[in-house]
Amino acid sequence: MLRFAEEIILLLLRDEDGTFVHVPNWSMDRAIAGAVLMDLAMENRIDTDLENLILVDSTPIGDTLLDPTLAEIASDETRDPRYWVEHVAQRAPEIREEALTRLVDGGILERQDDRFLWVFRSRRYPMVDGKAEREVKLRIMGILFSEEIPDPRDVVIICLVDACRIFRELLSKRELEQVTPRIEQVRKLDLIGQAMAQAIRDIEVWITTAQIEGRMLY
Repeated sequence: MLRFAEEIILLLLRDEDGTFVHVPNWSMDRAIAGAVLMDLAMENRIDTDLENLILVDSTPIGDTLLDPTLAEIASDETRDPRYWVEHVAQRAPEIREEALTRLVDGGILERQDDRFLWVFRSRRYPMVDGKAEREVKLRIMGILFSEEIPDPRDVVIICLVDACRIFRELLSKRELEQVTPRIEQVRKLDLIGQAMAQAIRDIEVWITTAQIEGRMLY
C-alpha cells in the first residue's frame, strides 16, 4: 500500500507528457505535510484534541517517509497541529523526492530525464499480496463522478486534496462546480472511526488556515 504522499504525487502526474500539474509551492508543501501527518494518524501514532497534536505511540513504523516526523514529534513538547503542518512542510521537497524515488524503485513510474511515465499502461499498481490496485486518479475521479462508496483512505485523500485547494488544478471550473456537492458529501463520511476522523479533521482545519494565510503573503 502506498503512502498518502506518494498517491498525491501520482494524482498530480500528467498522463500525456509525464510532467506534473503546477501547484503553488505553499499548497504542495502543506499537502505533503498533511499527508505525512495523516499517515501517522492512520498508523495510530498521533491523535489530536481541540488544541494539540498528541503523541500516542512513539514506536517507529519502519518507513522512512514517516519515521523522521514521528521522531521529531516524540522528542518535542506538545504542540498544536498547525505547528506540525508548517514544520513538516519545510521538509516537503525532500519528502517529495524520496516518494518519487520509491515510486520508481517500486516499478510504478519510470524516470526519463525530467519526466515520469507509468510503467504499466493498465493504470494499476504492481500486485501486492496478490492484488493489483487501481491508481489514485482513477479511484478519486470515479468516486467524485459517481455514488460509489469510497474506501476510507480515499476519503482521506479527497479531504486532504480539497483542504489544500488542489482540485481546482485537476478539474475544469465546470467539473469542479459539478463535483463540489459530492466532495462535501464525502467529507462528511465517517468510515474510519470517530477518533481518527476527528484527528484528520483537526489537521485539515490547520492546513486550510495555513493555506489562507499563505496566499495572503503572495
